[in-house]
Amino acid sequence: MTTTTHETQIAVDPDVPLVRITREFDAPPSKVFRAHTDPELVAQWMGPRSTQNRIDQWDCRTGGSWRYVSLHEGQEYGFRGCFHEVRENELIVQTFTFEGMPDGVALEKLVLEDLGNGRTRLTSTSLVDSFADRDAFVASGMEVGVREGYERLDEILAQG
Repeated sequence: MTTTTHETQIAVDPDVPLVRITREFDAPPSKVFRAHTDPELVAQWMGPRSTQNRIDQWDCRTGGSWRYVSLHEGQEYGFRGCFHEVRENELIVQTFTFEGMPDGVALEKLVLEDLGNGRTRLTSTSLVDSFADRDAFVASGMEVGVREGYERLDEILAQG
């Protein structure tokens, strides 16, 4: 089976400390949503190919919380947050904190748009409290993690 990889667009807003990620998938919103809410699937695709993920907590519902650890070259990096709003197949609003920088909390909004013909556009926005924090977020290598993670997600979605 051939897996199609679409371009991942990552843009910083010049007026607001925000990062916007836009990506299309050859799968319906229900499958893309499940891949973001099922902890077993999240562990398989989140982040760069060089990492492995361990889900410690994943209660994906409005008011739930989450925590996972990424393992890279013998080091562990923890991430956590809360789900503020979860609407099946259309929206996830959550916080995101890298435990190595616990004062930096991002508010993230993932919107799934049904493009028809079994395709979905995901638009993710991450808002932080300063331009310096936003620029540090971008400089952290997140672009590689996002791009490779979505390539891994394409592979999972292509499996059915």
